[in-house]
Amino acid sequence: MNIRNMMKFTGAWNTFKRNHPKFPAFCQAVSRKGIREGSIIEIVFTTPEGEKIETNLKVKNSDLELLRQLSE
Repeated sequence: MNIRNMMKFTGAWNTFKRNHPKFPAFCQAVSRKGIREGSIIEIVFTTPEGEKIETNLKVKNSDLELLRQLSE
């Protein structure tokens, strides 16, 4: 990632954190527990009309490096 893209990302991330202050705290709590193989991540998307799309994934050992990078 070049410097310009990194600065744009940092600005967008800072705005996201201001808009959603509970999300970084949630990520920190998950990080303290430690995502391990066998952990389950659930995701729910709800439209403004109330339609829900849900999924979950069971973390595999091969997923851990990507999840570690995303958490940094």
